Amino acid sequence: MGCSAGLISVGLARDLLRVRPAAQHGAHALVVSTETITPNFYKGKNTSMQVTNILFRMGGTAVLLSTSKSMARFRLAHLVRTTTCADDSSYHCIFHEEDVDGTLGMNISRNILATGANALKANFTAIGPLVLPHSVQLFYKLFLIMIKYSNGQVKQYHPDFRKAVQHWCIHPGGRPMIDKVQHSLGLSDEQMEPTRMTLHRFGNMSSSTIWYELAYIEAKGRMRKGDRVWMLGIGSGFKSNSAVWDCIRPAEEVDKAWASCIHRYPVATPTEALNTVS
Repeated sequence: MGCSAGLISVGLARDLLRVRPAAQHGAHALVVSTETITPNFYKGKNTSMQVTNILFRMGGTAVLLSTSKSMARFRLAHLVRTTTCADDSSYHCIFHEEDVDGTLGMNISRNILATGANALKANFTAIGPLVLPHSVQLFYKLFLIMIKYSNGQVKQYHPDFRKAVQHWCIHPGGRPMIDKVQHSLGLSDEQMEPTRMTLHRFGNMSSSTIWYELAYIEAKGRMRKGDRVWMLGIGSGFKSNSAVWDCIRPAEEVDKAWASCIHRYPVATPTEALNTVS
């Protein structure tokens, strides 16, 4: 299911737990996310299909979900899944197919940024009413009314999701996609730090990467009880999936993935270094 499969799995596990009989210690579901590179390695000569050979890296996470509140560290507040696969350009944006020589591989379209932006817009529209404060929702509705009766002369308004969420875990599909999401949401460099640093340290590990970002936030000591975390998965289909979590109890120790290197972060990425020089 692509790079957003981790959140799809969380949704499936949530639904399974909902129908489980009540137990003394709660019901449990284990969600394992990883990137499997070997079966999709491309041996052909098509340049656009060779990209995936260097884009992805191996990594994995295991997350235990439960209906018990006694040991929980986060509560799943909202989960919204959207797909734009009905549009042909979205459906073929990332496609497993044969090249002219019959060699199988993943073909990544040149319009992936535009396609991803459309999927993100659909997801933001769906999750907005669930997380945005009522004042922001009211202002947005007034904006829509003004647009209808002003012949398009009103300046575009984008709801400020920063008023509803403290931390962001956005799938690091690459710097261009990260920049696109940051611009769309109006996020600061510090809010995008977990995404950029995870990409720098571990690369794109598909659906498991957003959990490394959550571990980064906790390793830096930024998570507080009551904070809200928005996980945003983006993947082939084209899909955009969101999970919003409420922090009940931050981690007591640094996750092992970051334990030996968290003191070195954040570091300047190539884009940030260029901006500093200029």
